[in-house]
Amino acid sequence: MKKEDCFYLGKIVKKYSFKGELLAKLDTDEPDLYDNIDSIFIDLRGNLVPFFIESSQLHKSDLLRLKFEDVDTEADADALLKTELYLPLEFLPKLEGDKFYFHEVIGFTVKDKKYGVVGVIKSINDSTAQALFIIDRDGTEILIPMNDEFIEKIDRANKTVFVNTPEGLIDLYINPL
Repeated sequence: MKKEDCFYLGKIVKKYSFKGELLAKLDTDEPDLYDNIDSIFIDLRGNLVPFFIESSQLHKSDLLRLKFEDVDTEADADALLKTELYLPLEFLPKLEGDKFYFHEVIGFTVKDKKYGVVGVIKSINDSTAQALFIIDRDGTEILIPMNDEFIEKIDRANKTVFVNTPEGLIDLYINPL
């Protein structure tokens, strides 16, 4: 399994018991969706390795308590601390309407209400306070904040994101002073 075929679910943050149980902080608004999974991929030195789950249960709402097969001691658990957890993309719940997963819109065309075709989304920067569409327009990089007020519609069938950006935002990139 390759990382690009998976989504980041969370990270193992600490040990829970002396029997190899671990607590994972999940990166989701709906942790209960992942309470009864059978297996998970763990990133071990750049490789996704499948681990089978003996038991799991939610712990303090946003943590998932995990007991993996063949992880029976504190030392076994120590080896997995701070590792990242992944699941195949097909485990993601389907989103409807104007809700979308970041990976889902990569390659979509962006059309602005006033400006027309802006370019193609090549990635998303979510490391800033406001997530940004990173758009390629014939070699020019354009950044548009992923603000609900700017996003008018997601057309999955035609792979298009319709936006209505503030006056002058796109011009900053195309016609710099």
